[in-house]
Amino acid sequence: MTARRFLLGHALWPLAALLALSLLSMGLGGDFWLADRFYAWEGGRWALQNSFLTEHLIHRFGRDASTAAWLGVFAFWLFARMRPALSEWRRPLAFLLMSTLLAVMMASGLKSLTNMDCPWDLSRYGGANAYFGLLDARPAGLVRGICFPAGHASAGYSWVALYFFFLFVQPRLRWAGLAIGLGLGLLFGVSQQLRGAHFLSHDVWTLGISWFVALALYLTMARREAPATAPAAVPLLRSAGR
Repeated sequence: MTARRFLLGHALWPLAALLALSLLSMGLGGDFWLADRFYAWEGGRWALQNSFLTEHLIHRFGRDASTAAWLGVFAFWLFARMRPALSEWRRPLAFLLMSTLLAVMMASGLKSLTNMDCPWDLSRYGGANAYFGLLDARPAGLVRGICFPAGHASAGYSWVALYFFFLFVQPRLRWAGLAIGLGLGLLFGVSQQLRGAHFLSHDVWTLGISWFVALALYLTMARREAPATAPAAVPLLRSAGR
């Protein structure tokens, strides 16, 4: 696989999908269309906001399970650093640790800057606030919104980094790694939408952040892994082509 083809499949097409989904959800009303149906299905209120399944099992336990998984990877990385026989695992594990952590931190950090409300804050869904889009000016006295992008979903979507982790160690498993990250993100994201905590676009952007953080870090670390006398893209292309 050439570098151009790799970037087309891993950067340009995902970016096009992100922009298309953003247009559909934020620009063409897809956010409200889906939230309206969830809200109506729950009886004109966010009936699942405090339910055991969505709040306690998926939201709290899921977040803790993701943290435990990260700590498990960290422990394995420490073990690999002490065992010469596991030296080939050090860089891939370091990549996975940094990518997941950076994705979660970036999603959480952006929430404090974007100033957007959750669905449950809006008068349309029983709250007190009018809706203001990402680029709209909010009234000075209105409490800041901290709901975009989706922070909790990042605990799931950040694991799309497993796709690139397996490109390092076992490329044939990369699609399984991607499925794990997407599955966890969808579970956490849809659960939060059912609680009224997020719109669809919030999750779309969290997925985009997680993917592009992982891609950028993979490209950086793959180039660093290249021998000094070889082209920088060689390890990348060798892994991607398997």
